[in-house]
Amino acid sequence: MLVSYQTLRARPADAQRQAIRLGEYQSHTAGLGKGCLQANVVITPAAYALDFMRFCQRNPKPCPLIGVSDTGNPDMFTLGADIDIRTDIPAYNIYRYGELADTVPDIRAIWNDDLVAFALGCSFTFEHALLEAGIDVWHISNNSTVPMYRTSIFTVPAGPFRGGSVVSMRMIPSERVDEAVAISSRFPLAHGSPVHIGDPAAIDIADLSRPDWGDPVPMPVTHTPVFWACGVTPQAIIRNAKLPICITHKPGTMLLTEVPDDADVPLFQKS
Repeated sequence: MLVSYQTLRARPADAQRQAIRLGEYQSHTAGLGKGCLQANVVITPAAYALDFMRFCQRNPKPCPLIGVSDTGNPDMFTLGADIDIRTDIPAYNIYRYGELADTVPDIRAIWNDDLVAFALGCSFTFEHALLEAGIDVWHISNNSTVPMYRTSIFTVPAGPFRGGSVVSMRMIPSERVDEAVAISSRFPLAHGSPVHIGDPAAIDIADLSRPDWGDPVPMPVTHTPVFWACGVTPQAIIRNAKLPICITHKPGTMLLTEVPDDADVPLFQKS
């Protein structure tokens, strides 16, 4: 039986993840996992794992690395007590030679002993702090997915991984932009402060009403568009990398971890 977003939002993070594992919830995770980091996910063959780790190290703003699996081991034990990377995300994108081949609810059928999973911090994490400060986050209030856009903000390449960054956008009341910047800056493992504020054309976004991923949002004249680095960046560079296989989360559907959202070191300590 499917669980509604509002019902799931009232549950603790471990129960939310269990519902996802059981296939009871397959939609966006904005507003879930309060108090803990959410994570973007990239899974590559082992032969490309070191290059991807270098890519994350060179591009910490769009790709803040918070966890890496052992080769072939789906247990992300540094992120929580019971996290199975094959089942604990609402939806997965499967890329083959740079092209999106399929979107599936779990990857047990294609997981193998040669794969390495990476978890990257997500801006959904600091949205709880924005809400607590009284700054409305429209896509959470309206049960939709944050808009995301390709940009001309180029990354530092590593091996086959290269290309422009992706950003997520939130319309912030103009008089509260400085406050939103200060709040998000407290979460460096969740992309931290914005990478751009204001004119989208300055980073080569032609039309805010047509995001590359996610849903469009209202753009009242009393608000300013604010852009944060986004962990969907790897999905934009995969076309250039042309790996035989690469698995990611479907944009907007994240991994819910047990790492505190204010952690300095993204390591879950088992007792």
